[in-house]
Amino acid sequence: MDTLPPLRALQVFETLGHSQSLQEAARRLKITPGAISQQLRLLEDTLGCSLTYKEGKRLRLTAAGVRFHEICTQAFELLRDGQQEMERSRNTSLLSISALPSMLKTWMAPLAFQWQEQYDPELTLHLKGSHAEPDLEAEQIDFRITYGQAAARPRSFTELYTDRVVPACSPALLQGQAALRHPRDLLSYPLLSSDWQPRFTSPPSWRDWFESLDIDIGDTPLDRFRVFSLSHMALESAVAGQGFVLAQCSMIEKEVRSGQLILPFSHSLPLPWPYVLTRRAGAFESPHSQDFHRYLLNRARQQEQINQELLLQALA
Repeated sequence: MDTLPPLRALQVFETLGHSQSLQEAARRLKITPGAISQQLRLLEDTLGCSLTYKEGKRLRLTAAGVRFHEICTQAFELLRDGQQEMERSRNTSLLSISALPSMLKTWMAPLAFQWQEQYDPELTLHLKGSHAEPDLEAEQIDFRITYGQAAARPRSFTELYTDRVVPACSPALLQGQAALRHPRDLLSYPLLSSDWQPRFTSPPSWRDWFESLDIDIGDTPLDRFRVFSLSHMALESAVAGQGFVLAQCSMIEKEVRSGQLILPFSHSLPLPWPYVLTRRAGAFESPHSQDFHRYLLNRARQQEQINQELLLQALA
């Protein structure tokens, strides 16, 4: 077949496949249900096969419809991505930053907003949280912050800082409880942890922390309960008083200073790898990217000192 189906019919079918309702698809596209039906018939006539069938009041996709909808979705996602890239390339007042989701939420975004207010409040920040390493050139991402284990080593590769983990909890968790006198006392509480595998080597575990203090925990199943795939979810659970978290220092500075979290013990362990910064080749073509780069490296150099000051606030 040399002639492709009409683009409008493909767009209608892609929207219809996600909503599986004529009324909902019509609402999303701001056209009538009759227009949806007309475009669907046109597409089916062009392809020579049925793409949908009715099941009660719902509209379902046939086996052929399911497969064709997957292809349409992929095609439209590529078009949307391409449109966004073109918009970003035309916008000279934009800074695009990619980072690991928890790193972005707890460390990167607050710093980026602070820099934006100081440098140019009118500048647009595009922040993308992703575990997958993006193609900086193709996606027009100026900077990527990731875990050192995952990063390539181009000339633009720069180490930022190596974080440390330390036990933290909400003060509410300890209310009415006996005072914590020894690290082994934490075994009486729920223990929250983060597991980044299989993508990355996980941060030090509770078992690692206890063993570094020569505390024999036997067969205690420390890593079996309340394990989170995202570090910031474990932190939010700790703030809610749901247990002790082995937290990254750089991610709890605000909560410790505000009293939402306390550190019962100062003993900490370093992460196996540092956080690193990479940039696309043309990132420095804009003055705001150069300024942000200097700002970020300066802030990263301060982070290990900030972590040490944070640990001095531990109760013991």
